[in-house]
Amino acid sequence: MPKIVIVYLSTSGNTKTMADAIVEGAKSRNVDAVAVNFHEAKIEDLKAADAIALGSSTFYYKMLPPMEKFIESLDKANAKDKVGAAFGSYGWSGEAPGMIADKMRSIGMKVIDPVLRVQYAPAEKDIEECKRLGKDLAEKVKKTIKK
Repeated sequence: MPKIVIVYLSTSGNTKTMADAIVEGAKSRNVDAVAVNFHEAKIEDLKAADAIALGSSTFYYKMLPPMEKFIESLDKANAKDKVGAAFGSYGWSGEAPGMIADKMRSIGMKVIDPVLRVQYAPAEKDIEECKRLGKDLAEKVKKTIKK
């Protein structure tokens, strides 16, 4: 069964809520998916994943610095050519998901567009968009594995 690992760094819980909804969407397409707090993410789990989604809240117009360092370590996870997605919540500017996607692309990942950005706490419509991203990730992973 294809596996998706969703790693998030959430300062107020909003990005975690998004990650949980992405997992729900992916699982509805019969894909093994798990959301992992950034601090608990293991390189071995990322190596075993067929897709990786990364989420960070935006702070001072950037992704959170620990997430930036984490992305730089993805080469150890053999992330090149894996399917990827970027998401995050924000208060006023929301640049982090775009920056995450750019970094993922620079290491050779196949990133789903557009990135998913939610202002403040996700409303029901935002949760549905997160689930849709999970479904899209699952479908893309299935197509990639069949090749």
